[in-house]
Amino acid sequence: MVERRPGLTFLTHAVLLFGIVLVVFPLYLAFVASTHTRDAILEVPMPLLPGSQLVENYTGALMGTQTQGAQVAVGRMMWVSLVTALVIAIGKIAISLLSAFAIVYFRFPFKKLVFWMIFVTLMLPVEVRILPTYKVLSNLNMLNTYAGLTVPLIASATATFLFRQFFLSVPDELVEAARIDGAGPMRFFKDILVPLSQTSIAALFVIQFIYGWNQYLWPLLATTTEDMYPVVIGIKRMIASGDAAVDWNIVMATAVLALIPPAIVVMLMQKWFVKGLVDTEK
Repeated sequence: MVERRPGLTFLTHAVLLFGIVLVVFPLYLAFVASTHTRDAILEVPMPLLPGSQLVENYTGALMGTQTQGAQVAVGRMMWVSLVTALVIAIGKIAISLLSAFAIVYFRFPFKKLVFWMIFVTLMLPVEVRILPTYKVLSNLNMLNTYAGLTVPLIASATATFLFRQFFLSVPDELVEAARIDGAGPMRFFKDILVPLSQTSIAALFVIQFIYGWNQYLWPLLATTTEDMYPVVIGIKRMIASGDAAVDWNIVMATAVLALIPPAIVVMLMQKWFVKGLVDTEK
């Protein structure tokens, strides 16, 4: 039994509150800045209470604002980011499930070698192979397309490894029972393995969705037209260089809007996400 000590309890709560303030305060400042005019943000000290320009700033960000001589519409950029993140997350999970299923339950020559070749790709992220990948996509005319934004990022050795380890823990008796009942490989995969993997799928979906949403380097190369910019690229484009004035109120409104979809995904799938990471009763 753990003894409760008032002093230790107070210290624990103080540390937790400090951590919350440390994380939340910058987000609060971004929200406050998104509700003021540009001139009000540049004042010293900056206002710490919300202003009266919330509707105007967020409407201007969503519908488009003239920034650096280009019309930047956050609504379009968020749609591109959403499609990209969903395709990357769902594609990674689907390919990893099928590849792990083949590695665990099928017999073919050099099966272990194939698995280790997949695993070695962990040392070859997109940043390492970015130039040849760009060359291939350019030759295939896939630049400025959703396929160009997603296909090079779909394969995942980490997800394949996690699903492989889970499939290895499935009792052999379950496989034999399915075979006796006349279930073929894909029936066994669809009706038994996929439902058993729901918590792992949910945890990986959250991780991969955020990974796809936050992509910056690859979209920076794979897109050259404004209608295919994801929101992360759009925020960078809004920040002018040199002596040009920056509409920080619109930039902060865009940053707050860009936080909303990942936050919604995490909140809606928090239970499944935590269960998929810590559940040991496979």
